[in-house]
Amino acid sequence: MANFTTQIPREELEEMREAFNKIDIKHCGYVSHYELQDLFKETNLRLPGYRVRDIVEQIITAADHNQDGKIDFDEFVSVCQELKDKDISKTFRKAINRKEGICAIGGTSDRSSEGTQHSYHEEEKVAFVNWINKALENDPDSKHLIPMDPSSDRLFSAVGDGILLCKMINLSQPDTIDERVINKRKLTPFTISENLNLALNSASAIGCTVVNIGAQDLKEGRHHLVLGLLWQIIKIGLFADIEITRNEALIALLMEGEELEELMKLSPEDLLLRWVNYHLSNAGYQNITNFSQDIKAIAVSNLRTDSRAYFHLLDQIAPRGDGDQMNIQINMSGFNEKDDLKRAEYMLREADKLGSRQFVTPADIVSGNPKLNLAFVANLFNTFPALKPNLDYDLTLLEGESREERTFRNWMNSQGVCPFVNHLYSDMTDGLVIFQLYERVSVQFDKSRVNKPPYPALGANMKKLENCNYALHLGKTKANFSLVGIGGQDLNEGKPTLTLALVWQLMRRYTLKVLSDLGEGEKVTDDFIIKWVNETLANAKKSSSITSFKDKSISTSLPVIDLIDAIARNAIRYELVKHTDFSDADKLNNAKYAISVARKIGTRVYALPEDLVEVKPKMVMTVFACLMGKGLKRV
Repeated sequence: MANFTTQIPREELEEMREAFNKIDIKHCGYVSHYELQDLFKETNLRLPGYRVRDIVEQIITAADHNQDGKIDFDEFVSVCQELKDKDISKTFRKAINRKEGICAIGGTSDRSSEGTQHSYHEEEKVAFVNWINKALENDPDSKHLIPMDPSSDRLFSAVGDGILLCKMINLSQPDTIDERVINKRKLTPFTISENLNLALNSASAIGCTVVNIGAQDLKEGRHHLVLGLLWQIIKIGLFADIEITRNEALIALLMEGEELEELMKLSPEDLLLRWVNYHLSNAGYQNITNFSQDIKAIAVSNLRTDSRAYFHLLDQIAPRGDGDQMNIQINMSGFNEKDDLKRAEYMLREADKLGSRQFVTPADIVSGNPKLNLAFVANLFNTFPALKPNLDYDLTLLEGESREERTFRNWMNSQGVCPFVNHLYSDMTDGLVIFQLYERVSVQFDKSRVNKPPYPALGANMKKLENCNYALHLGKTKANFSLVGIGGQDLNEGKPTLTLALVWQLMRRYTLKVLSDLGEGEKVTDDFIIKWVNETLANAKKSSSITSFKDKSISTSLPVIDLIDAIARNAIRYELVKHTDFSDADKLNNAKYAISVARKIGTRVYALPEDLVEVKPKMVMTVFACLMGKGLKRV
């Protein structure tokens, strides 16, 4: 962090971070100059317009240290410091907290000073509660929570025992958590903490960023943290099938002259936008460019692109079956309603015919809430995509993401990298994600040598290649990774095998870093971990042991289960474990149980149960290393 931040008290920095996050709605770590100017306009600063423009032009020019056309948090702090010097920062913060639809609550964290404000959107709370009520309405373990009153703050206490979060994670990514591991009856403060640890570590394993969230935060129902985590979990579930290798019908969205490879690189958000415009074009209606401003009730060349676009979308995707097939007619009479709220309500009544009214209210559509509109559209897509596979393509060539690739991608996203990694290779071709991961594993580098977007129109790929060359140079010289035969161009071109070689060593370094810290810097090797595992098992009078991370006995998960019991007594219920005569199903059940209990006792395991069953050495190593870290902390 830049030196100027040391001049500002920690509690004020926390407040500035809150303000920055309100500007950075895409959570990319940057805001544009235009976005900052727009924020001043929306916060009702008691300054004339010309004065606001002067402040923006003068302060931003001075604050944009790296001249990348965007402002990161450090640069934003500089802006706020300048405002403070001009004695308007308090007005600035008060204006932010008066924004319509945002609730502000006093900070209760021990890390926050008295008066710190954390904000959340009331409409998002209502939307999430309604979604959860529907998703868990028939879940027998959630009867003490469901249904919740969306107009109350019940949600924030409902997550406190961890059950609701575990259930929502499994709905988004089935079988992430072994249901046998969730504490459901006669809950105590200890078993509640176990549930919350299980939820947080499992959320991290599916790609949620939980770096600044702890079990105590959830137990106390910290509003902004609860909503932030729930949105990540819900979004992962909504986006699960918006992927060409999982939904071949998306090939229909190819544009003229576009290669399939390019379509496959699009993020779920971009695919959704492409899907909406595909149907709008078929309806002869103008396209939209985003899920916020274009959905708001605004005039563009005398055309309205708000809920009217949704009317056409619904009409295009509604099933037109014959005979016994579903036949739903969309009533378009509300399309010409002049009142924005009434028109949005008429549209939502039609969406209800498709069972897809969730997430938005008329007010959310009129205000253009990007998060809720995105969720609304994703739910529409998942219910009625109305696409047919393009038979001109050889669909057998579409290969889905491997387990190893998914594990690495989820690990990177859990570290809060930006942009979010949707596709392991194409989203890393500029090297920026690698530099962020270097920071996580304490590899020092010269930030001034990193090219950041926006890249020049001419020579953009050259800037990205420079980043990749520098990233590989650091891996070889600073991190001492084994990268023989790998160059920056391989990373820039997204070559799978060579990219994975770098990513794996980063994940390994991250996993072992905690052990080095606990061992006062002692170098941690595979043999070192194996020796500790066997000594711990022997001291606990366990019969299992391992000879290497390729040991076939690991396929039963018994060494992992015994090690968990050795470092966390009573965590394992051995009556749920298969001990002999293993079928493939028995091995998988043991592995699911082992992984979930490991997360329950506080280890951030990213490996999948199948990795244990198939004895994948790399992932097996991470499991034992994480458990070793937990065991050493216990001591």
